[in-house]
Amino acid sequence: MEDITKKNLAELYKNLKKMELYRHALGLLNFDFETCVPRDSKEDEANVISFFSNEYFKIATSKKMKATTVALYEHIDELDEIDKVLVKHLYREYLKTKNVSPKTQMRWSQLYNKSYIDWYNAKTNSDFSLFSESLSNMIEIAKEDVGLRENALPDLYDNLLDDCETGVLTADLDVFFAELKDGLIELIGKIKNSKHVIREDFISRKVPIYKQEQFSNYLLKLNGYDFNKGYLTTTEHPFTSEIAKNDARVTTHYHEDMVLLNIYSVIHEGGHAIFMQNQRDEDHEHFINDSITNGMHESVSRFYENIIGRSEEYIHLIYPKFHELFAEELGDVTERELYEAVNIVRPSLIRTEADEVTYGLHIVIRYEMEKMICSGKVKIDDVPKMWNKLYTDYLGVTPESDKDGVLQDVHWSSGFGYFPSYALGNAYNAMYLKEISKDMDFKGAISSGDFASITAWMKEHVFAHANVLTPKEWLSELTGKTLSAKDFLEYLNKKYSAIYELD
Repeated sequence: MEDITKKNLAELYKNLKKMELYRHALGLLNFDFETCVPRDSKEDEANVISFFSNEYFKIATSKKMKATTVALYEHIDELDEIDKVLVKHLYREYLKTKNVSPKTQMRWSQLYNKSYIDWYNAKTNSDFSLFSESLSNMIEIAKEDVGLRENALPDLYDNLLDDCETGVLTADLDVFFAELKDGLIELIGKIKNSKHVIREDFISRKVPIYKQEQFSNYLLKLNGYDFNKGYLTTTEHPFTSEIAKNDARVTTHYHEDMVLLNIYSVIHEGGHAIFMQNQRDEDHEHFINDSITNGMHESVSRFYENIIGRSEEYIHLIYPKFHELFAEELGDVTERELYEAVNIVRPSLIRTEADEVTYGLHIVIRYEMEKMICSGKVKIDDVPKMWNKLYTDYLGVTPESDKDGVLQDVHWSSGFGYFPSYALGNAYNAMYLKEISKDMDFKGAISSGDFASITAWMKEHVFAHANVLTPKEWLSELTGKTLSAKDFLEYLNKKYSAIYELD
């Protein structure tokens, strides 16, 4: 390595260490903002977040940072493999942001924060009109952002998808979602005609929050979440936040009459956190630890939530604790009844409450909505109407309020492109389920609570290269296959044919 390259690399790491301190502080501020900030203080705290976001942006886009990134990219062959990954990531971001001024970024940051507040108020009041202006702003920001990029793709929505899942564009997703939609509709039709009746009278029984908290902590610890490197709290819309290397926090939202919803919210978010807690030290040391795509992350969270969490083996494992803790409220529920209840298939309005089968159609709807919004084929004021129409057409249910319809998810308050990641996650994990089942007694490990062995396999095969490969490269290395809904549909058909006694 030439001396000038060594000097530039040292300068780069100096700046990245400073940026990491700002990112850490912003993580704390944002976590506070979405969990415990007093309602009347939200606007003030949003302004603080905008200020520090802008300071971070100034460092990330400074002349020195830009010059160093470009110089290293021009001499990338002199770097070791992991620094090559770092510089490629930074150069890609450089091309996206080189024409964005701190003033512009500050304005965007303020609009994002306002958008979250407007969404929260709109959902609280079940009134889309309180959010429509901010949703329009999200489109305008996206157009302005893409228009300033040196490496912009021709289609607006493709750029937003690429931000979330590098290299996976509408050309890929149109084929994937068509296959997924057809397969799901066929399976749902078969289940609808099944004569098997699943007991569900206990699903909405009230369970005290303090008991749900105890069970949540039990589940996270059981699955391999390290409480010495994180903690659990509550929020309006559950999420997981990696504040720092040893600080991955989980949130949930408790409802007294929806204990199963909390159970699977915690398992899902805990899956994200387990991914975060088991990244390689060298990824942190080389500042590439946040390079995992959304689809990769969702594959892991939904692997724990559904592949593991809704399996017969997992229900058998947790049933004694479930029966012990909820004896007063749910003591008459058998293990088999619990297993069938957590896998009941019924079209519903709320994505986060959806069963494993109909869930995919919730994502199909959002994908089609985002394409229409980004292309201007649906006007912002008509978004709730189109949302309701797609729910009626695809799932046979119609929202009676904006809160249970278009306002149910927080995601659009920060832009577009994330939702497909959930469906991609299902496809990815169904593909690597076959791989883990070849390499170990996967079902036996779940039954015995041997999550150490599962974590070890995931670390070696799923987590290890997630920061250094694109989704298509990662999937090929992991499974030897390309993106398809085939394995996921095969998994669903096998599982639910047994539950619903289908021919």
